[in-house]
Amino acid sequence: MITDLAADPGSVTDSLLQAGYLADPPIADAVFFASCLEKPLLVEGPAGVGKTELAKAVARASQRRLLRLQCYEGLDEARALYEWNYKKQLLRIQASSSGSWTEMQEDIFTQDFLLERPLLTAIRSPEQVVLLIDEVDRVEVETEALLLEVLSDFQISIPELGTVAAKRKPAVFLTSNATRELSEALRRRCLFLHLSYPDQDREEQIIRLRVPEVDDQLARQVARTVHAFRGLELIKRPSIAETVDWARTLHVLGIAELDQPTVLRTLPVLLKHQADAELVQRELGVGSPGGAGLADASQA
Repeated sequence: MITDLAADPGSVTDSLLQAGYLADPPIADAVFFASCLEKPLLVEGPAGVGKTELAKAVARASQRRLLRLQCYEGLDEARALYEWNYKKQLLRIQASSSGSWTEMQEDIFTQDFLLERPLLTAIRSPEQVVLLIDEVDRVEVETEALLLEVLSDFQISIPELGTVAAKRKPAVFLTSNATRELSEALRRRCLFLHLSYPDQDREEQIIRLRVPEVDDQLARQVARTVHAFRGLELIKRPSIAETVDWARTLHVLGIAELDQPTVLRTLPVLLKHQADAELVQRELGVGSPGGAGLADASQA
C-alpha cells in the first residue's frame, strides 16, 4: 500500500525519521504490515502520544497527499462521503426553460454538482493517498457502520451515478483515544497499534530530533521534568507536541538550564488547566515548605 516504505521495517524507520518522526520497532512493524497487507491501521492510545502525527509523517515520507476526516459526534454521510450542491442545482433548474423532470434529473445529478468529502475523494483519487480518519471513537455507531462499508470494499455507491471503486487503495490510518469501545467488526478490518507516552529517554531523543538547536543538557532536563509531570494526577497530561513546544519556547528565551522560576514562567506552554498548574506549583513547593521533588527533577 505504501510501496516506497515497504521494503522492510528498517526502511520504514529510516523514512519516518527523515520525515521527522521517531518510530519505535513496534510502530515501524505495524506500518510495514499494514502496507504489505493493504489493511487499515487502527492507532489507539491517550491524546497527545503522536497518533495523528504518525499518519502525517507517513504522508510526508511517501510524498503522498494526506486527506483527513476529523470525526465528531453527529458526523453524517454528507460530511464524510459526499453531498449534492443544492444551490447550484437550484440555479440550473431555474435557468432551464424546458425539459421533463427526468431530463432535468439527468442534467443536475452529474459530476458538476457533486461535492466530494474526504472518503469519496480518497476513493476517487487516481493516485494513492493517505487517508486519516481521526478520533473515530467520537462518532456514533451508525457512522461507524458507514466506515465499515467503505473500508471493507473501498468503494462507494452513489445512487444517481453508480458505484465508485478505488483505482488505488488509500493507505488508511484510524486514530482512537479510546473514549468508547469500538465495534469488533471495525477492529477486524484493521491492524492494531497501541501508542503510549514515550519513556524519558525516548522523549529526549524526540526533543533532539524536533528541536536540534536545544543542547543535550536542556533536552534531558525537559524530558525528565515532563516525565515527572505526567506522573501526577493531572486533568490533561502534557502531549509530545507540547513537550516540543516547551523546548522551543525555552530556546527562544535563551534558557540553558531549567530552574524553578523558569518552569513556573513557562507552564502555560505545557499545562492547559488551571487546576493542573496549581497542582504542579504545589509540587514545586510554591507557597509551601514541602514539595521539592519536581524542583529536583527540573534541575537534575
